[in-house]
Amino acid sequence: MNKRQKIQSGTKWEKTVGYSRAVRVGNIVEVAGTTAMNGDQLIGKDDAYAQTKFILEKIEQALGEAGASLKDVVRTRMYVTNIDEWEAIGRAHGAVFKDIQPAATMVEVSRLINPDLKIEIEVSAILMSE
Repeated sequence: MNKRQKIQSGTKWEKTVGYSRAVRVGNIVEVAGTTAMNGDQLIGKDDAYAQTKFILEKIEQALGEAGASLKDVVRTRMYVTNIDEWEAIGRAHGAVFKDIQPAATMVEVSRLINPDLKIEIEVSAILMSE
């Protein structure tokens, strides 16, 4: 039976909402929707590229805590509040994933939990045995 490893970021919302930053079961790691909030501070207000870059750094950290890396990512899902900013978001995503090239989805949503958030990203990773 596979053990469930929960990765926590320590935010108050994890206990309130009942979620983990990431969960690993066996060789699969799922990273929850991640935003550009650093505690109560928004990183990259009015800058979709900066928000995306910061989010991917947070995701990389969560993956590392689960024993994975960005190279293990097989899918990304990007929820954006303005699809017209796809190029800036795509540049930041491409800078990280240009050689990995996971399956990717980008969809526009009407809003996120904070009106200044431009993007939320979740990823799925699979660790391959050597």
